[in-house]
Amino acid sequence: MKKLNVGCGKDIKKGFVNLDSVKLPGVDKVHNLEKYPWPFKDSEFDEVYCDNVLEHLSSIIRPMEEIWRISKKRAKIVIKVPIYPSIWAFTDPTHKSVFTYITFNYFRPNDGLNYYSKARFNIIKRKIVFSPYLRFMNPIVNLNEKTQKIYYFFFSFLMPANSLYFELETIK
Repeated sequence: MKKLNVGCGKDIKKGFVNLDSVKLPGVDKVHNLEKYPWPFKDSEFDEVYCDNVLEHLSSIIRPMEEIWRISKKRAKIVIKVPIYPSIWAFTDPTHKSVFTYITFNYFRPNDGLNYYSKARFNIIKRKIVFSPYLRFMNPIVNLNEKTQKIYYFFFSFLMPANSLYFELETIK
């Protein structure tokens, strides 16, 4: 299995191709993620891991299309991003994109607004992640998709979560 760790920074993962825009110890490939195409072949990876990197890019669609392009059919895609309206979505001045509970719905094959991109993914898992101070909310909110939606659409401004965790599957 070939795996890619996108925007790895200092989080070097064994068994992954570690990609970052800065040549740090353990980085295998240096490339500016805002320059397309990324330096990989079509359908090269079985798994792509993006931990708090996509929010630093000026587009959501372009990197998702690149991830789709370089991923094999049914590849596992793990994405972690700050969730709006969390303070973490806006605190870092290098953040260029904001993600909501439904942002990745636009890449599902059955979504009515999926005409913005040809990239298609199934959402295998979606989790709203709270800070350690509100960690008691994790099992309540993530009980199922219905409780997640109720929280996000009605209570997220009262008790903001920290981040989103997604597992996607590439559709080709």
